[in-house]
Amino acid sequence: MLPIKITAGTLHPKLKFTIAISNQKGGVGKTTTSINLGACLAMSGMKTLIIDLDPQANATSGLGLHIDSEYSIYRALMGEGASNGIIRSTAVDNLQIISSDINLIGAEIELLSMDNREFMLKKVIESIPDDFDFVIIDCPPSLGVLTVNGLTAANSVIIPLQTEYYALEGLKQLMDTIERIRGSYNPSLEIEGVLFTMYDGRTTLSNQVVQEVRSHYKSNIFKTVIPRNIRVSEAPSHGLPITMYDAKSKGADAYIDLARELITKHRDILEK
Repeated sequence: MLPIKITAGTLHPKLKFTIAISNQKGGVGKTTTSINLGACLAMSGMKTLIIDLDPQANATSGLGLHIDSEYSIYRALMGEGASNGIIRSTAVDNLQIISSDINLIGAEIELLSMDNREFMLKKVIESIPDDFDFVIIDCPPSLGVLTVNGLTAANSVIIPLQTEYYALEGLKQLMDTIERIRGSYNPSLEIEGVLFTMYDGRTTLSNQVVQEVRSHYKSNIFKTVIPRNIRVSEAPSHGLPITMYDAKSKGADAYIDLARELITKHRDILEK
């Protein structure tokens, strides 16, 4: 395992950053970012929890865990199990996960009949021990009730954005959704940053997309850019984050830089 040295001071014991990773488009690196950012934060000494809110359960399998309905976030959302009892350990020190399973598809329908359905995940998070420094929510690739729950429960949102032709169109739709969440459920929700993923600096298109997004959204854009990297793509099939699968790859370097950037951004709060 590659040692990562990111000094952030002494954390307040009750502090908890809850960050949703969200984009309604699939295949943009949302789950990849959830896994690898979570792992890099954990390897830097931050106690980190990933919540797999996607019925496909790719964050669960991508960390080498079997999919088991007994430990699913579905049970907690439906009030069927204690939140503490479904937190699972991973191969990464300081990194735990509340996993998902296919039953979560039903939650999209079942939550609709519940009072305060937009706040169910927030209640789950509030019920777990206050000893996580970061909680990362891997939202599904849609703007349904599960994603609304993720954004309502979060302090901020990271938006992975693949450098492709339709990137701006999808980004605008998500920004509109974030504004509605702020207006109705979570007025303190902030945009942690837009994260460029699958970037190929050799192509004109990738560079054009980056320039266009930067011109529209001058702030809230991460300096770190995640390159297109075959080792990052291979890592989930081995049930490992990129820093354990190939610590010397460009993908590992990029996610380490992302974790460092995130911690540095919040250093003042982290050191209180």
